[in-house]
Amino acid sequence: MELPSVLPIGDATCIGLAIVLFCLLIHWMKNKKAQNYPPGPFPLPLVGNTFQLDFNNLPESLDQLRKQYGNVFSLQIFFENSVVLNGYDAIKEGLVTKSEDTADRPSIPMFEHLGMHKGIAFIGYGQHWKEQRRFALQTLRNFGMGKKSMEERIREEAGYLCAAFQANDGRPFDPFMVITNAVSNVICAVIFGDRFEYSDSSFQRMIYLLKKLAELETKPITQNKDNPSSSFTEETLLHVIADLFVAGTDTTSNTLRWSLLMMILHPHIQKKVHEEIDSVIGRGRLLTIEDHSKMPYTNAVIHEVQRFGNILPIALLHMTYRNTNIQGFDIPKGTTIIPNLTSVLKDKNIWKKPYQFYPEHFLDAEGKFVKNEAFIPFSAGRRICVGEQLARMDLFIFFVSLLQRFEFRIPNDQPYPRHDPVFTFNFSPHPFQVCCEER
Repeated sequence: MELPSVLPIGDATCIGLAIVLFCLLIHWMKNKKAQNYPPGPFPLPLVGNTFQLDFNNLPESLDQLRKQYGNVFSLQIFFENSVVLNGYDAIKEGLVTKSEDTADRPSIPMFEHLGMHKGIAFIGYGQHWKEQRRFALQTLRNFGMGKKSMEERIREEAGYLCAAFQANDGRPFDPFMVITNAVSNVICAVIFGDRFEYSDSSFQRMIYLLKKLAELETKPITQNKDNPSSSFTEETLLHVIADLFVAGTDTTSNTLRWSLLMMILHPHIQKKVHEEIDSVIGRGRLLTIEDHSKMPYTNAVIHEVQRFGNILPIALLHMTYRNTNIQGFDIPKGTTIIPNLTSVLKDKNIWKKPYQFYPEHFLDAEGKFVKNEAFIPFSAGRRICVGEQLARMDLFIFFVSLLQRFEFRIPNDQPYPRHDPVFTFNFSPHPFQVCCEER
């Protein structure tokens, strides 16, 4: 005797159709845009424009869509409405001129599961974010950011880095690990008050130490223990510290790796940097941050490394805090904003040779350093990188210390290193080896 089906075929079909119709209704409602909403590719039900994007090289996908739809265009990623900003004018208006309109962050379930929405990088815009950002900036200043004490910390670490390079005795080596450890040690000196030897297993215990620091750092919690609306808790402090540690390590170490790669790929540029260092500092004196203004070519090289390397091709996602209008398009509250920094740093209308390494982008006809408003590797507006000043100091002192002491070259009998980037969350160089010889 056959058992009856749970539902007659007709009922199952009706339920299936109802589900499909419900999904289509949601899709229609999500795509019912204002008349002046930015144009974009037509989204498919449920998945939106997901299959029209190459997540292995998202910047390239956005560039192709920009050619078709313009500098401000819309996307739908599953059920989330997004607007991509391309070009300096659109990004400046969206992130600077109307910075509060776009200062929010979208909800990212994976980040929330990891607790990353409780720090300063991914937290939504509001009073808690303002409190945490003020605290982070004040803490960095208290620990020496922008002061002589911080310069001395970085210069000391640069000495350890040079010693690690020298220990290879001219043999080929991959600089990835020692550079990352050196940059990490700067933020460790700020957060923990100490540095770690490059071979120290304590680096592997960093998560534990971050947690321990959160338990010991009670000052902001004591100050706000009777304020139930305060954002200062031990857990929040832990995530703020983690944000500072990650942001203070990854981007700067990647930039330094790009700088060494550019030096071995362009020995004539390395030679000019050597000549300027010898002229301004010499080979025996320790550099100081005051030397920065006297070294226009070296300064231009560092800026060009950041522009060409394009470490953060797409800025961290923003979200509209309220209804706004950008470049004549109406964008409602709650829309994810994707600032395509690549569209600015590689804009052929701004840079003479956007896809080449060309320090003259930051030099005038007399060889003096010139600023360019379109140089925005740290993003812009209210959400600009909180550690920008520290990163700039890191880059100058580490780069000049290495070039003052060493000449870098491609190892013999090794293939020519690739200069195209690897895209993950950021743009980083392919692994490469280098030889360094004392000058």
